[in-house]
Amino acid sequence: MFKVQIRPHWEIRFGASAPLDTAALLGLLLAVQDTGSIAQAAKSVKLSYRYAWGLLRDAEQLFGASLLQTGRGRGTTLTPLAQKLVWADRRIAARLSPTLESLASELEVELGKMAPDRLRMIRMDASHGFAVAALMVHLNKVEMPVELRYRNSTDAVAALSRRECDLAGFHVPTGHFQPAAMDWYTRWLDPAEHCLIHLAVRHQGLFVAPGNPLKIRGLEDLVRTDIRFVNRQIGSGTRKLLELMLDDGDINVHDINGVNSAEFTHSAVAAYIASGMADVGIGVRTAAQRFNLDFIPLVRERYFFAVRQDAVDDPLIRQFITILQLPEYHLRVNELTGYDAADTGKILSLEEAFG
Repeated sequence: MFKVQIRPHWEIRFGASAPLDTAALLGLLLAVQDTGSIAQAAKSVKLSYRYAWGLLRDAEQLFGASLLQTGRGRGTTLTPLAQKLVWADRRIAARLSPTLESLASELEVELGKMAPDRLRMIRMDASHGFAVAALMVHLNKVEMPVELRYRNSTDAVAALSRRECDLAGFHVPTGHFQPAAMDWYTRWLDPAEHCLIHLAVRHQGLFVAPGNPLKIRGLEDLVRTDIRFVNRQIGSGTRKLLELMLDDGDINVHDINGVNSAEFTHSAVAAYIASGMADVGIGVRTAAQRFNLDFIPLVRERYFFAVRQDAVDDPLIRQFITILQLPEYHLRVNELTGYDAADTGKILSLEEAFG
C-alpha cells in the first residue's frame, strides 16, 4: 500500500536576488529558540557551524535586518523578524495541512490503482479534527486502506447521502443548540438509513492571547471596536455553531470586525491569533493549548461518523470500528486537551444519539 506525504515549502526573494529556501533557515531558527545557542542549534539540525552562520548571514542580507540577538545571561534569542518567520511557517502548515493530507490520500488511491492486487478502500469524508488526525495514525499503522477527504461537516454528510463516501465525520453541539444543528444535518441523514459511530466529545470556545489582555469574556465582546475576530470558512460546523450562538444572544453578526474572514482549521485560527494578526477566534481547546493561547469555553460537542446501516457489517467497516474501540486509541484521544473518549466506538441510532 503506497503512502504519500506532502509538506508545505516556501521561498522568499527580494527583487532580482536568488530565492531564499526557508526550510533549512526555519529549522535553524527553531533550534536556536529551543537551545539559546547557535552552535547547539546547528548540531541539532545536523548543519555545520560554518554553514549555519552562512545561512543566517544570507538571510540577514536579504532582509536587511538581524535575525538573532545575544544578551548577557540569556543566550541567543530570535528577533521580532525571526519570530515572524517562524509564525508564518506555522500558519502555512496549519492552513494547508488538511488540504495536503487530502491530496496525498487521493494520490495514494491513484497509485494503488496501478498495483496488481488493488485493495478496496474505505472512503472517509470528514470535518478536520485532532481525534480524526490521531485516528489516521492508527489506521496507517495497520495499513488499513482509507481514502480521506477533509471537508466541512455539511459537505461530508451530503456526500454520504449521495453514496459518494462510506463514512462522514461531523460534529454536533450538546444541550441548547443541538436541536437546531440536527435539523440542519437531517436534511441528509435519514434515521431509517443511517446510524452513527461516536468518535469523541470535545470543547469549543474562544481563543485569546495569553493572559487575555483585552479582557474578553464571551461572544458579546466580539462587537467591540477594539477587537479583531478571525472566523472559520463558510459551511464549517464551527462557523454554523457560532452563527447559532450569535443569533441566540441577539448579537448582530455584521457588527463583528473580521466576521468575513475564513480559516480552514482550528489550528489555523489559533496560529492567526498567536501571530498577532487577530485578537479572538473560535475553535477547540486542543488548538488553543498547542499555540499557548488562553481558552474561554462556550459549549461541548460530540463528533460522529455517520454510516449507512447496511454497511456496518461490512468487514472493512467492522475493522474500522474495532480500531476505534482499542484502548490505545482511547488513550490517545484522552491525551488531547479538551477531548473525552468515554464513548468512542459506540454505535448509535440517530434516535439514541439525539432523541
